[in-house]
Amino acid sequence: MRHITLIIAAALFAMPAQAATSVNGRWFTDKKDSIIEIGQCGATVCGKVAKIIAPTPDGKPAVDSNNPNPAMRKRPILGLTLLSEFKAAGDEWVGKIYDPRAGKTYNSKMKKLANGTLQVKGCVGPFCRSVYFTPVK
Repeated sequence: MRHITLIIAAALFAMPAQAATSVNGRWFTDKKDSIIEIGQCGATVCGKVAKIIAPTPDGKPAVDSNNPNPAMRKRPILGLTLLSEFKAAGDEWVGKIYDPRAGKTYNSKMKKLANGTLQVKGCVGPFCRSVYFTPVK
C-alpha cells in the first residue's frame, strides 16, 4: 500500500505547473478609450498603445504630460509602451505597467480569465488594483 502511495505522490509532483495562457493580441482598455497591442518584445512580452479611441478635450494628440521626466512629457501616447518586461510565472504574467495618467510605473500581473477578458493588476507592495481589458474582435 505504501508503494502505491509513493507512486501517486511522485506522479502528482511530476505534473507540470499550469502554464500562463498567451495574452498576445489587441485589447480594449478598461475604459475603452484605447487599444493595446500585446506581443513579443525580444525575450519578454510587452504592450503598446496601438490606437487612441477617445480624443483629448482640446483635440490635440495625447502626450505623456504626467511623466516625472520633463524631457518625456511631450512624447505621444500613441505607440507608447505601457506593459513591459512580462514573463510567464505559473498561470499568469509578471512585469511592469506604466500609467500615463499618474506618470508612474508599477509592478504588474496579467492573467487571461475563463471569460476571455484580461485581468491586469498594478501593484505597490502587496496592494494591487485590477482593471479588465476586453479583446478587440
